[in-house]
Amino acid sequence: MNCQESNKNSLQAEIFETSAKGNKLTMITDFKKVDGLVTIKLIPENTYQTITGFGGAFTESSAYLLKKLSKNNRDTILKAYFGKDGARYSLTRTHMNSCDFSLTNYSYTPIEGDKNLEHFSIKEDMDDLIPMIKDALAISEDGFKIFASPWTAAPWMKDNNHWVGGKLLPEYYDTWALFFSKYLDAYKSEGIDIWGFTVENEPHGNGNNWESMHFSPKEMTDFVQFHLGPKLETDGFGDKIILGYDQNRAGLKEWVDEMYRDEASSKYFDGTAIHWYESTYDYFPEALQYAHQKAPDKYLIETEGCIDAEVPVWKDDAWYWKKEATDWGWDWASEEEKYLHPKYAPVNRYARDIIGCLNNWVDGWVDWNMVLDKQGGPNWFKNWCIAPVIVDPESDEVYFTPLYYTMAHFSKYIRPEAKIIGLENSDEKLMATAAQNPDGTHVVILFNEFETPKSVNIVLNDKNLEITIDAQAIQTIVIPQPVKE
Repeated sequence: MNCQESNKNSLQAEIFETSAKGNKLTMITDFKKVDGLVTIKLIPENTYQTITGFGGAFTESSAYLLKKLSKNNRDTILKAYFGKDGARYSLTRTHMNSCDFSLTNYSYTPIEGDKNLEHFSIKEDMDDLIPMIKDALAISEDGFKIFASPWTAAPWMKDNNHWVGGKLLPEYYDTWALFFSKYLDAYKSEGIDIWGFTVENEPHGNGNNWESMHFSPKEMTDFVQFHLGPKLETDGFGDKIILGYDQNRAGLKEWVDEMYRDEASSKYFDGTAIHWYESTYDYFPEALQYAHQKAPDKYLIETEGCIDAEVPVWKDDAWYWKKEATDWGWDWASEEEKYLHPKYAPVNRYARDIIGCLNNWVDGWVDWNMVLDKQGGPNWFKNWCIAPVIVDPESDEVYFTPLYYTMAHFSKYIRPEAKIIGLENSDEKLMATAAQNPDGTHVVILFNEFETPKSVNIVLNDKNLEITIDAQAIQTIVIPQPVKE
């Protein structure tokens, strides 16, 4: 516990900090006051969304790399993500068929014209992806949810007969719905229970670069309402979660309007999936608010985000706090959209986006690859990105970047079924969010991206706690459930 002078009006808490100065989820007990005082007043009676979880994605690239490491380093990484002393990831994603972070293009349905999927097989996942998931499940004491996303159907089901782009041919809509059911059975036979699906990763496509399959809002909604939803019901999988859309937030309005167009379509959509690539600086609060108001009882989950279009910087923590990183839009966005893609520190992108999402009804936030190599792959398209954990399999070295600790500030301390609660913040430059966990603990997460520290007064139920957050730092404050007098 934080050893402050105890009196009946003081809050006790544990405070953990990650900072540009070198703290890595470090417990802080001594605070130096600075000029000015920010007041964060918690309002626990104002409750918002229920948290589904935080986590990352199981990809073939990550699983392949883990196999190349020593058992000790493999275990170290998986325990860091899933162990009781680690980040305790609770919500995860994986891909169905290949994706850009696969070693090559592959499908579970390689036989052309196999409409009944008699040759369906997940053998491509047996060497690396499934063992990684199984090992994570064995390590996790609390367990975690897994949802799966397809990037594309096999080329023979599509109008362009290609891995990239094109649309699902109407005569294969029922076959594609069967694909999801077959996948559930196949993974269940391996002891892996899939919680749900996103219908299609990035239905607008990805610039015709890697695996993709296009849907309009109406086409996806029709597929779910008339094919996928009924098929899962018929096959005994009616309890599986279906998340629609699964792309950038700027397009949310037209998608949720169509997905929830009436009761008949809404019954099959359990929620909406979103990515951050429209801008890793602007978190689009208006779009998030609109999506929630359109379907207030449905999930709203960030299903993918990463530092893209960058080769990882190896063992240089300072870089992750500097505003030097660019994203795809730095080079490729239209001139009128360049402002959405500034140079911005990787840690800032994660912390800012997650807090912004939590303060606008998002109930889950899932990172992309858990592990990549020093090049930002392996990746068959050479679409290099950064993961929270970078490895060098040749020298059997592991680098936990500051992004790992940033994710852990949320995933470790805000647990599934927590409620986001209200707060009043006297300083708009200090980002803050708060939650109440099922065990009664209150959690406050602060992000100070600026060059000067700030003194902060946390107020809860007429009790208070004065602390200081360092310059360029993230803090998690854990306030235990009060002892009943």
